[in-house]
Amino acid sequence: MEDFFKCIETQYKKQLPFVVYSKPRESKVNAWLQHTNDLHFVNDFTEEGFVFAPFDDAENSVILLLESSEVISTSFIIPDETKRHTPSNTVSLEAKQHHINLVNRGVEAIKGGAFKKVVLSREETVNLSVTNPISIFKKLLSNYTSAFVYCWYHPKVGLWLGATPETLMKIDGNRFSIMALAGTQDYNGSLNVSWGEKERMEQKFVTDFIIESLNPSVESLKITDTETVKAGNLLHLKTMISAKLKSNANIKQLITDLHPTPAVCGLPKLPAKAFILKNENYKREFYTGFLGELNFETTTSPRASNRNIENRAYAVTRKSTQLYVNLRCMQLRDGKAIIYVGGGVTINSDPESEWQETISKSLVIKNIL
Repeated sequence: MEDFFKCIETQYKKQLPFVVYSKPRESKVNAWLQHTNDLHFVNDFTEEGFVFAPFDDAENSVILLLESSEVISTSFIIPDETKRHTPSNTVSLEAKQHHINLVNRGVEAIKGGAFKKVVLSREETVNLSVTNPISIFKKLLSNYTSAFVYCWYHPKVGLWLGATPETLMKIDGNRFSIMALAGTQDYNGSLNVSWGEKERMEQKFVTDFIIESLNPSVESLKITDTETVKAGNLLHLKTMISAKLKSNANIKQLITDLHPTPAVCGLPKLPAKAFILKNENYKREFYTGFLGELNFETTTSPRASNRNIENRAYAVTRKSTQLYVNLRCMQLRDGKAIIYVGGGVTINSDPESEWQETISKSLVIKNIL
C-alpha cells in the first residue's frame, strides 16, 4: 500500500496529472496516472477514461484518457480509530449576511415565478496546517467510507479533493441507475427523523425532473421508496431510480438532459442556472459538476454450474460508467483550502436555516483539515 501512495506522491512532485479515488463502501483504492501533462477535453462522451466536469455545462469537461494513463490499485485498511475535532466557526458576519441576502433574492425570484427551486452556494477559505494532498485524501478515506472519496490533480487546471454522497449515474451495459438526493438536516444519532414540507418538496422536484428527463432514453423504469440516509454528519432524502437503456440511447444525451440536476442547480434548469451565474458572485468551477469512470471496460464471468461446465470459459465484457456529483469538496491552492457548500432554496426556505445548512455541510471537510 505504501508503494501505491509513493507512486502518487512521485506523480504529484513531477507535476503530472492523476486521480486517486475509492468508491462507496469499497476498500479498493484506484489511481490513474497520466504519462504527460497534456490537457485533454471530452468530445462526445464516447472516450474511455476518468472525466472531471464543471458545473457549467457550457464549459469543457477534462478527461484523463485510459490510453494515456497507467491504472493501479491497492486495498486501504481503515484505522480502528479516526480522530475528529470540532472546528471553530470562523466565517465572517459579512459572509453570512451576503449568503442570507442571496437566499432572500432567490426566494423573491421564486415568488415572482422565475423558477420553482434554485440551489445557492458559497465558498469559504481555510488555512491548511497540512498541505500534502495525499495525507488529506487518506483522512477523507478513513472518515467517509460511504462516500465517493477522491483527489484529482492537473497542473493546468488545479487540485481538488472531496467525499461526495451523491451518484449522478451508473451504466453497466444497458442497465442504468441514478440517485435523487435532496433535503438536509444534521445527524443526531438516529435515522428516524421527520422531514418538513420544504425538504419533501425539494426531493420531489429532483425525482420528478429525473424521471421526465430519462423518458426519451430508457424503458422499464423502477423507482424505490424515498428513504433517509446518512452522509457524514448529515441526513438526506434519497430515491433510487433504475431502468434499461433503449438501443438508441447514448451517454452524451443523458448527461445533457440531466446535468446539472435540480439537486445542484434548480428547476426549471435554464432560468435557475442563469440566476446562479449572475448572483452567486463567485465561480463554482468543478463544484456541483461531476466526475468518475467513463466507458470503462469491465469483464465478468458467468456463474458456473456442474450442468454447464462449458460456459465457464465464456466471459462477458461490457462498458461501465460510474459518475458522481462533486459535492462536499474543496480546491487546494496557495496553502489554503477553498471549501464549497450550498443548499436548495424553495418558496418555503428560511434564510437563517439555509445559512446554518451550509455551516453543517462545511464540517464534512473541516472535520479532517
